[in-house]
Formats: sequence, structure tokens, C-alpha cells
Amino acid sequence: MADEEYTEQVLSLVERIPPGRVMSYGAIAEYLGRGGPRQVGAAMSHYGGPVPWHRVVAANGRLVPGHEQEALRRHRREGTPLRGEKVDMRHAAWWPEES
Repeated sequence: MADEEYTEQVLSLVERIPPGRVMSYGAIAEYLGRGGPRQVGAAMSHYGGPVPWHRVVAANGRLVPGHEQEALRRHRREGTPLRGEKVDMRHAAWWPEES
């Protein structure tokens, strides 16, 4: 499922997430209308380096596995609402406006 077009759609959407806000893997898949959290995660793990990868989190606010400390530093710098070492999804979740 991690074809080139899908990966481009994922990365393009992640680039639009504003500082201090996040989307979950599942929300990205839902917005794109295809794939699921695992497909989004696969695209991000292979190609997400150049985009603000830390703004993509688990639905429960858990940060990117293996990169938690760097993600936490970035979220604190951006003023992302946090609950301990997780993102406060109630206040930080973002959904693109329909254009």
C-alpha cells in the first residue's frame, strides 16, 4: 500500500500540520480516504524525515516510537499541548479545513 502516490499524499498532508498541532496516523488515513494507521506509519518511517514527522502521533497521543525525546523537545519548542510525555489530543488534534 505504501506506493509512491500514497506516500506523496501522506507527506503533503503532514507538511500542512501547523506548529503546535498534531494528527494521528489513523486521522491521516481517514482524511486521505485510503490505507490505515499502519500504512501511514510505514510511509512516515521510510520517507518522513524531511517533513515535521513529530506532528504525527498515535491516537492516544503517544509520540513516535524510538524518537520520543526528540519529538518531545520539538513539541515543547512549538508549544504543543502536552499531558506528561504525551500529546493532549483533545487540545492539539488538527484537521485540515476543506478548501
